[in-house]
Amino acid sequence: MSYRLYVRPLSPFADPEQSPDAQLYSWVLHDASGDAQARGSADPKAVIEQTLAQNALDKVLLIGLIPGDEAAFCIADIPAKQSRFVQQALPYAVEEQIAQDIETVHLALGKHTDEGYLVAAIDLAQMERWKNLFSGWDQVRLDAIYPDASLLPAPDSGWMMCLDDDFVLMQSERGEWLRMQADNLPLFAMTMAAPSSEEVVAEIPVQLYGVETELERQQPLVNELSGSTGRVDVQQKALELSVLEFLAWSHHQHLCHPVNLCQGVFSVKVSGSSPLKPWKPLIAVASLWFVIQVGLNIGVGTYHQQQADELKSQAMAIYRQAFPADRRTHAGNVRRVIEGQLRVAGSQGADVDFITLMKFTGDQYGRLAGAGAVTFNSINYSRTRGELVVDVRADSYDRLSRLRNGLADQGLQAQIGSVVNESNGARGRLTVSGG
Repeated sequence: MSYRLYVRPLSPFADPEQSPDAQLYSWVLHDASGDAQARGSADPKAVIEQTLAQNALDKVLLIGLIPGDEAAFCIADIPAKQSRFVQQALPYAVEEQIAQDIETVHLALGKHTDEGYLVAAIDLAQMERWKNLFSGWDQVRLDAIYPDASLLPAPDSGWMMCLDDDFVLMQSERGEWLRMQADNLPLFAMTMAAPSSEEVVAEIPVQLYGVETELERQQPLVNELSGSTGRVDVQQKALELSVLEFLAWSHHQHLCHPVNLCQGVFSVKVSGSSPLKPWKPLIAVASLWFVIQVGLNIGVGTYHQQQADELKSQAMAIYRQAFPADRRTHAGNVRRVIEGQLRVAGSQGADVDFITLMKFTGDQYGRLAGAGAVTFNSINYSRTRGELVVDVRADSYDRLSRLRNGLADQGLQAQIGSVVNESNGARGRLTVSGG
């Protein structure tokens, strides 16, 4: 089961290099379903690690939340879509929105909206300190660092606000996040309610969250926020959770689109963390074996093919020596021809008489498709020459040719002579003798 540990450092912030154990955190541990399994409001790192160890939890994903005013919100209008080109153009697209040298700022790219890319900008040295604060914990692996206000649920219109002790976390419908002193809310309301020259004056909806005690304590400010301009419609909603748990719930439910600051030089992706890493040596050996086996099979197949071709050549050379006049026999049918010749020789020895020649000729006649289209007009036999001469007629020369070839395949000598093509077929003289 995958666990997520949401950790938020409390002020005053300790130096992670000088006194790392002095820093206190509020934290909440979520299981894969989003249910809180453990929590704390002001604990050092050792207490959190001990809690994870007692519950036998390992490789928990740590999500660090830093004050929202540590990272500035920017919009980058970049027409390119390829990541490489977007990263190259990013510093130039947000340079005028940042009040310090762009070379000293770490830029993190977020979601693309109709206005452009959401961008978080934070001082390089400060980002280094935050990453060191959340790195090196036992039982956990740093997964992301977010500005806390960016985890508020994104409103459909107006603003989403959450009271957080003496501060207020805010997020607008365009994804902009802010963190400011709660005392500045009335002044911010006047700025927010001032319409531009092209804007139609309309009411601005504000959803204000906070624990019940905090809403009661800050009620004078809430009333001033509502009545300072007459354009701000505040809807108060009491939280039954702590502010951190509210932010963690919003993140688990994908109600927000925060920008992960762990990008570029601060990326936390572990190289070689693929689950297949332990199997890579075995995969490499298996792949090498497969390649060798395929090459071996190809080589053996080629060798055997060459041997077969050589044997066919030798067989045909021997056959040509015995039957130099036979030009129809080839490596593909030489076996069948020899078998036919052996059958003929076995049936009558050295002499092939009239009965034997008639038997083979009649057999081939019966094998012809549509044999009725072939007729024998006369049959003559010469004992001295050992030849059977048949005056044959067929509806096409092709049938005569197939009759001759069938006899030749049986090992007999068969020739067609005196062929005459007529309008209704062909006629000729079929001469058949022993091999």
